[in-house]
Amino acid sequence: MNISKKVLLIVIVVIIAVALGVLFYIYSGQNGERAQLDDRLSQAQTDLNGDTGNPGLIDTRETKEDELTQAESLLAASQAQFPESVESIEYDDDLFEIAEDYNVMLTTVTASKPTNKTVGAVTYSVSSFVVVVHGSIDNILDFIYALRTGNDFQLPWSAEVTSVKTNVSGGSADINLIIYGYKG
Repeated sequence: MNISKKVLLIVIVVIIAVALGVLFYIYSGQNGERAQLDDRLSQAQTDLNGDTGNPGLIDTRETKEDELTQAESLLAASQAQFPESVESIEYDDDLFEIAEDYNVMLTTVTASKPTNKTVGAVTYSVSSFVVVVHGSIDNILDFIYALRTGNDFQLPWSAEVTSVKTNVSGGSADINLIIYGYKG
């Protein structure tokens, strides 16, 4: 079987054309894929760095870090303004229980920020309180006496009543006291 040179030439040209067509198809596909990757890379860079009018992720991160620093600073300043000690809450619980025992109503309890006082090897937590109570004068006096003696305290603390302002006609008293709590 002898194939003529013309047929052989046509077959070779067809094979080369098919090969070129396949190569062109592969190249076009890779070119399209490269264009998509370039677009995605460009979008990622825009997201990272931002563009006009829109902050990028780097700017947003720096802004959020600044906001976090400001919030932490504000938190520290706020915490410094308020009595932080749990003891004052525990003292309040005792004060309310004692008031209930002596049939007086606590209407206001204001505590100062606790400080530490060391006497010898013992450290005490010292807090000032202003307590406003309402009730009969006898019950108010019994309440004040209970504070001074400390018999009804649930916690290891003692109170020094520094001043009492009574309103006999209104049945109320403003009591200033200092509470000493043992810190162990």
